[in-house]
Amino acid sequence: MDSTDTFKIILLGESGVGKTCILRRYVDNKFQPAHLSTFGIDFRIKKINVYDRSVKLKIWDTAGQERYHNITKTTFKNADGILLVFDVTDESSFERIQFWMKEIESNLSLDLISLILVGNKSDIKERTISKEKGIKLAESLKISYYETSALENIGIDNAFMDIAKLMLKKNKIVDEDISLVENIKIENDIPKKKSCC
Repeated sequence: MDSTDTFKIILLGESGVGKTCILRRYVDNKFQPAHLSTFGIDFRIKKINVYDRSVKLKIWDTAGQERYHNITKTTFKNADGILLVFDVTDESSFERIQFWMKEIESNLSLDLISLILVGNKSDIKERTISKEKGIKLAESLKISYYETSALENIGIDNAFMDIAKLMLKKNKIVDEDISLVENIKIENDIPKKKSCC
């Protein structure tokens, strides 16, 4: 096993889309439906194995509220990967992805950053954003699309694993041929009940 590769990942998106639930499900394998909005920034670490390499992910959960945007901008420094998260039941959170992309472009070089688009809360039947619409946006941004549910633990591991692969490739640590456009993955979403995250 080679030495540990360390990457900084940011969860970015509007308040209430479930960024904190995604982070807690991924790192702690817990779902906590009732929680306060993130104030500023939360930070967790998870170690995984990718391509037989040890990878440490430093994951930053950012506040989506407008009053915290200046704090959010400071987290862009030295970022390697970003999960752009929207809520499939909230049209406005989907529309705001373009705003977040402009923030990324203003603060980072797209040549150096790995991005994926995440449609969260896929367990909810009453969705306003279809899979096809999510895929179309991801294709226009030339990034991959994933649907996740923190409640049902759907798609989250795959999203983080694949962004880790993209970061390894972008940093020329591995030579694996990973497409940034054709690697669109949608986990089976099983609508069951209404959830918050």
